[in-house]
Amino acid sequence: MRQEGWSYSDISNQLSIPKSTLSGWFRATPYTPNKKVLARIKTGQGTYGVRRHAERLEEVEVLKAQGLKEVGEISKRDLWMIGIGLWLGEGSKTIEQIRLVNSDPNIIRLFIRWLREICNLEDINITVAMHLYPDSNEQECRRYWMGVTQLPVTQFRKTQIDIRSDKKISKIGKNSYGTLHVSVASRGNPEHGVRLYRKMIGWVKAATHITPT
Repeated sequence: MRQEGWSYSDISNQLSIPKSTLSGWFRATPYTPNKKVLARIKTGQGTYGVRRHAERLEEVEVLKAQGLKEVGEISKRDLWMIGIGLWLGEGSKTIEQIRLVNSDPNIIRLFIRWLREICNLEDINITVAMHLYPDSNEQECRRYWMGVTQLPVTQFRKTQIDIRSDKKISKIGKNSYGTLHVSVASRGNPEHGVRLYRKMIGWVKAATHITPT
């Protein structure tokens, strides 16, 4: 409906999806109102809203470019510290097992890069498992996550399906590829398992230690 030029109000009224949800889905998507919507926004507040939307999109692009320039090239130490923060915020820290769960492909891609380049792990030490919904296409999801992780299918463990029947309609189709659980397998080498985990705990403590001024 959005591609056909319908407004958030039209879609919300027809499908009972909150406008805030629609805004999140289509925030970065170019929008061209159809003839019926244009007739409603031809004058007054409608025209102003369309103009403000275009200005906001332009501002977003300018600020993104500014952010990219400010960060610049990522050094190995930068990557090291980024990965520590990523695991601190998103990783599991129980039973001395290295694991991270997320649905964002950028986070998954970054964490696996960190495991390879900073932790010196080979692909055989990195396993992943998809957690999907009943409406997910497992083969399509596997192809997608293989592209994100650049891992062979042999590193994919058994897929788990969320069989809850109370999934909100606003959630259906939103997380099309489910979540990915990334784990480290030592393969009998403690340097790639429990010892690495304990070292990572030390990294976190060092990175989060604040000296009083």
